[in-house]
Amino acid sequence: MKIVKTGMAGTMESSDINITIEKNQESGIKIYLTSSVEKQFGDQIRKVILETLEQMKVNDVVVRAVDRGALDCTIRARVQSAAMRGAMSENQIDWGLF
Repeated sequence: MKIVKTGMAGTMESSDINITIEKNQESGIKIYLTSSVEKQFGDQIRKVILETLEQMKVNDVVVRAVDRGALDCTIRARVQSAAMRGAMSENQIDWGLF
């Protein structure tokens, strides 16, 4: 999946995460995380973001995540939504990926 514009999903509410995905001018995936629980769960949050992007075959992106204590399932959903919006393919969901 190719990201063609900035995609966003999520809120700043408690137990949610705000994800912004944009095209990376360099190669690879860069994740910038701000979280109130980063010391305890930062590695797990990054892992879920990365695994979700890999499942969706998204490469060469910058992800900015502002976490407010979201569960893994919420993180996955927000990454998926932001990626679909960034790829301009919101109405072309391949349910086999999920």
